Amino acid sequence: MEDHFFEQIFKNPEEQPNIPSNTVISLWAERLIQVLFPENSANAFTNVMELKEYISVLELELYDIISASCKLKNSECKNAAGQFFEMLPELYRVLNTDIVAIYEGDPAAQSRFEVIRTYPGFYAICFYRIAHMLYNFGIALVPRILTEYAHSKTGIDIHPAASIGEYFHIDHGTGIVIGETSTIGCYVKFYQGVTLGALSVKKALAGSKRHPTVEDRVVIYSGATILGGETIIGHDSIIGGNVWLTESIPAFSTAYHSPIITIRNHKETS
Repeated sequence: MEDHFFEQIFKNPEEQPNIPSNTVISLWAERLIQVLFPENSANAFTNVMELKEYISVLELELYDIISASCKLKNSECKNAAGQFFEMLPELYRVLNTDIVAIYEGDPAAQSRFEVIRTYPGFYAICFYRIAHMLYNFGIALVPRILTEYAHSKTGIDIHPAASIGEYFHIDHGTGIVIGETSTIGCYVKFYQGVTLGALSVKKALAGSKRHPTVEDRVVIYSGATILGGETIIGHDSIIGGNVWLTESIPAFSTAYHSPIITIRNHKETS
């Protein structure tokens, strides 16, 4: 191999933002989640002061992560890190609504503790809500790293720019895809394999509303695919399994996939 190939590889990192690794960034979020929900943590704080000091460390780490990756000036990055942690009580409140939705919406859930410790849907929602808060500060790369990490762990792919209301319930979850410009209301429930996607992936459409809007109290069953930025699923609707939708439906609708069933003559199988 020629030297210019090795020189190109050697120089590549110099052309990229000098940000921490994906693992470091993701572990920061893991530690934050463990602070909010110690059911997932092996650490135990002996008093409130210790807890405050630990959160201060997490805030400084976030400042370092943001400073290395965002286009803002360092002073603005520091403000973003501070504002994020000022919003921590609100993040905690909203995540608790998701726990309620999952626990009350799944007969198999035995306790809040079980939801926090074992449900991939809640894990993915935690990472999404952290990433979404950071995204709203104009920080693009770090939120993507966080949601893609959760995607790799759970099979649930939520773009950090998507807007998702309170009491969000993901049941099972594997294979769910929620696109960048999706808007989801409150008290919405998704089963595995649901896709909120775009009708077209043309680069020229970047920045436009390409993904559907799902209003409040909608249930979408497994394998359903809903496409298009102008597609609106009216509130209190039910979307059945394997349904394919590219147009809006009104509130209180039920959309279902009708199977074709044929009965074979028993002599054909004998």
